Amino acid sequence: MVFARRLAPDHDLLLVARRQDRLATLAAELTARHGSVVGVIVADLTNAADLAVVADRIAAEPNLALLINNAGFGYRAAFWEGDLNVIEDMHRLHVMAIVRLTHSALRILVAQNRGAVINVSSVASFAQRAGSASYGATKSWLSTFTEGLYLDLKKAGSAVAVQALCPGFTYSGFHDGMAEDRHRIAPAAFWLTADRVVDDSLRALARGTLFVVPGWRYKLLIGVLTKLPTWLKVRLESRGLRRDPRKTDVRP
Repeated sequence: MVFARRLAPDHDLLLVARRQDRLATLAAELTARHGSVVGVIVADLTNAADLAVVADRIAAEPNLALLINNAGFGYRAAFWEGDLNVIEDMHRLHVMAIVRLTHSALRILVAQNRGAVINVSSVASFAQRAGSASYGATKSWLSTFTEGLYLDLKKAGSAVAVQALCPGFTYSGFHDGMAEDRHRIAPAAFWLTADRVVDDSLRALARGTLFVVPGWRYKLLIGVLTKLPTWLKVRLESRGLRRDPRKTDVRP
């Protein structure tokens, strides 16, 4: 929602989400406030038919300027104890949906030599934790995928920009379904507002920054972790182990 509110004053929008009521409310708000043309598609991107509808709609948009791949959810459980259906949905949403939508978008943007793609990844792509094997793996894939796109675009001499946005803990709908206090997950100083994350992303996009990590604490954390030898990094990650990770499915 924050991305949409930031972009609406200067852009028409196409919003995609599973909940029609939220989409309709937000579209009406943005149209009334800014006069934007706001289209909506109600879709579950883990569903192949819904995903095809969205991909085809993107492919048919000649004035496309920016794709933001922001859909995602969290699930915590020891991998072998987790619900396989949920785990597979996570991989469909965090990997295959992004592949399909980004392919549709870049075929337009590269041909027109303009625009950008923002992939919302996570600091989890750099630092793993117990109970989140699939989440960490899919976010690591997303960051690596975005870096690969960046290299392809540079080799092609394209002006299209790509960004891997890697926030840490953020006050948003992502954690609303968790059955535990946010501040038991991480200290208050490590929680970011969605407005801060989006503002950092859009400012960095104007500069063409590939990896965006909002918040100096996370920049410092990632800067240290990525320079450690693997054995030491894994040992530090292991200090956060919980004996019985709680199964939590969080879908905004």
